[in-house]
Amino acid sequence: MPFGLVVTLWVLIKKIEREQLMCYFGVGVIWTVIAVAMDYFGIVKLLGSTNYYKLDVYFYYALTFILPIIVGWYKFRKNNSKTK
Repeated sequence: MPFGLVVTLWVLIKKIEREQLMCYFGVGVIWTVIAVAMDYFGIVKLLGSTNYYKLDVYFYYALTFILPIIVGWYKFRKNNSKTK
């Protein structure tokens, strides 16, 4: 998870540039939907895992949703302070 967190932050900060803050909300929603779908079909259905969903998985989903919003808010706040 720490490696994934660093890579995710790098992608959000360096590679994703959006004009509106709501786009980062959309990124969070899309990433979370992809993560849930891939986990469900790839781990629960394909491998037959019955006890996959535990607190750490929900924490991972929350981070997947919240990180784009936090980074987007930070970028827009930083850009607005430069223009003033």
